[in-house]
Amino acid sequence: MSTVAVGTAPRYRRVGSMPILIAAILGLALAGQTLRGVVAGTPDIATAATVFCGIFVQALPFLGLGVVISGAVAALVTPDRLARWLPRRPALAILTAGVGGAALPGCECGAVPIARRLFGDGSVGAAALTFMLAAPAINPVVLVATAVAFPGEPRMVAARCAASLLTALTMGALWARFGRPAWITCPTPGAEAGDGARWRVFTEAARHDFLVAASYLVIGAAAAAALHVLVPARVFDHIAGQLALGIAVMAVLAVVLALCSEADAFVAASLSMLPLVPRLVFLVVGPAVDVKLFAMQAGMFGRAFAIRFAPLTFAVAVAAATGVGLLMIGPP
Repeated sequence: MSTVAVGTAPRYRRVGSMPILIAAILGLALAGQTLRGVVAGTPDIATAATVFCGIFVQALPFLGLGVVISGAVAALVTPDRLARWLPRRPALAILTAGVGGAALPGCECGAVPIARRLFGDGSVGAAALTFMLAAPAINPVVLVATAVAFPGEPRMVAARCAASLLTALTMGALWARFGRPAWITCPTPGAEAGDGARWRVFTEAARHDFLVAASYLVIGAAAAAALHVLVPARVFDHIAGQLALGIAVMAVLAVVLALCSEADAFVAASLSMLPLVPRLVFLVVGPAVDVKLFAMQAGMFGRAFAIRFAPLTFAVAVAAATGVGLLMIGPP
């Protein structure tokens, strides 16, 4: 007869997110025949499923590539090293961080803690914010994904790059002029030390970014599929005929859906009933400010920072995307 020591509580092993994901995939695979019959018998569901699968299948390779690169950046490019690369003059530091963001692909979720550590290490705060906004928006993975999502529309790629870089540089300059260090109320997060931790940092960063980004991709693809089926065509015709309304709707949609920057272009491309300029606003606003980024910034920088930075970033991103879109793409 076994005994349990007095005062010793039984230990329960916590089930992680990856086993849950694998179990869900296996469950859907086993139910595939039944689900296929339901989809084939309902035209609206068939249309939604086609839109959903098209977005997800196209975006998944770029999402996978992005999270692998993001994990490598997290493991190999330390915040200390980034701080040493920045010029000491604020104007040059802002420009370097903005342009240099293109060389460090990664998810916006990974850019926030890097930017926070740059603040803590005494680097120019404006440059850290510029990097945080530029890196997930103008890196090669995102631009190639945009080109694939919008074939025959090189203007969308150029306009996205220009408007996102303009947003990042503008916010960096505004912080350099008006920002207050007192708004940063959260302590600097601890950094990983030693070469032996690099593999763990890589795997954890890649796993985290994939699960977060894939979950939001599913939500975004499902939302796009629902819009195709549930919203009458006359509503889209009304929005398409009013540029200001289309811009406002797509800007709010970008904040709510909170898509990963490696996948958002495929959702925007699926909304072909809308003009290009509102869809450009969607692509520029999303990587700059959304609900998950606001929560991360509040946790990493402090609530005083987030409630000032997020609304201003939203306004700057909408203005930059609209202006660049009208100049490079033209009115609808």
